[in-house]
Amino acid sequence: MNWEQLLSLKRFGDTQKRPRATQDETRLGFDVDFDRIIFSSAFRSLQDKTQVIPLSQTDFVHTRLTHSLEVSVVGRTLGRRVGKVLLERHPKLEELGYKFNDFGAIVGTASLMHDIGNPPFGHSGEKAIGEYFKTGKGIKYKDQLSDKEYQDLIDFEGNANGFKILTESREGISGGLRLSYATLGAFLKYPKESLPKKPTNHIVDKKYGFFQSEKDAFLEIIEDLGMKQKSTSAISFYRHPLAYLVEAADDICYTIIDFEDGINLGLIEEEFALEYMIKLVKDTIDINKYHSLQHKTDRISYLRALAIGVLINEAVAIFLANEEAILNGTFERSLLDRCKYEAQIKDIIKLSIAKIYKSKDVVEKEIAGYRIIADLLDVFVTALNNKFDGNQSNFDELVLNLLPEEYQTESASLYQRIMQICSYVSRMSDSYAIRTHKKLTGNII
Repeated sequence: MNWEQLLSLKRFGDTQKRPRATQDETRLGFDVDFDRIIFSSAFRSLQDKTQVIPLSQTDFVHTRLTHSLEVSVVGRTLGRRVGKVLLERHPKLEELGYKFNDFGAIVGTASLMHDIGNPPFGHSGEKAIGEYFKTGKGIKYKDQLSDKEYQDLIDFEGNANGFKILTESREGISGGLRLSYATLGAFLKYPKESLPKKPTNHIVDKKYGFFQSEKDAFLEIIEDLGMKQKSTSAISFYRHPLAYLVEAADDICYTIIDFEDGINLGLIEEEFALEYMIKLVKDTIDINKYHSLQHKTDRISYLRALAIGVLINEAVAIFLANEEAILNGTFERSLLDRCKYEAQIKDIIKLSIAKIYKSKDVVEKEIAGYRIIADLLDVFVTALNNKFDGNQSNFDELVLNLLPEEYQTESASLYQRIMQICSYVSRMSDSYAIRTHKKLTGNII
């Protein structure tokens, strides 16, 4: 892979390349990507989607929106610092007009939208959709779908759903949000289809990145960027190099900031913060300053800022040291899995899982989320299919009045109809999903 091709400014609908040197310096093409995400309805819904604690009653716990903004800030820094060195290594890029801020804009925007496809109720929302089709009432559709279509459903993936949101065309709107291919490439952490599932231990095979409904859009983007094919027996490619930085930004934030949330909520004792994080910040911490801070939140914030800075330095150094391997597809792990603090990171995540993600409050709300999502899928999928088959009941007609017009297309494809409903439910915020469920179950008080 080569950087000139990987930094493509082309968008859906373009008939030719967009040279970097011809861009308006006051609002570059990669900056436009960021703006379009900020103003999108899919991004706004993240303000009421779970990051760690579902439906938290406190005002300082992170939502998907605040998490995404923080990941974007870290991603922008990673991109700029890497970009500055890459321009020195590849002088032709600078001759073509590229600046180090371009790398920051690409990684920052891809980081901003990295969770845009996540359903309500956190990662349990993905599992709830999958289990509806694997073991719930949706299993009846298995024999009517291809293996890959069915795998899309039973292993519903927020990354693939995000790609759908970003690229899906509707009547009068071609190419979704019309983002640059470079930014979309950096977003694709898992540039493969849902089958075969985890064929290797390479990081790109951990999950998948697009549904069958977006296969053509995926292939168009991959071809334009010149991303290297990984397998000839399936649609599978090696990552756009900047996707490693997007992943690192997310890994840094959820490792450190979810841990911080757990401490501030009282789920993890403050003593654990110093014990676990001191190993990350031992070379940068001013211990006198730490002890001079009077409030727990200030002390934890100080440790968090230092830890993020340390991990940013690590991610940048590892990326630059392995640029060639990343470009040719032989770098098989995430950046933080190769850093010298790997053991400390795993210890923090292990404690977060035990104390936060498996806490009673989180588990109880995730259980409720499973039931809500299953019921929503069943009612809407049944109503849309009954309408298509000519078996629509009065109840079905009433239900479809709740379904936005853009999701009511009566496609001849069962897969497309099901994906329409999955897309609708996945874009709901936590609170909206609860309110809609109450309406459909007669609990309107």
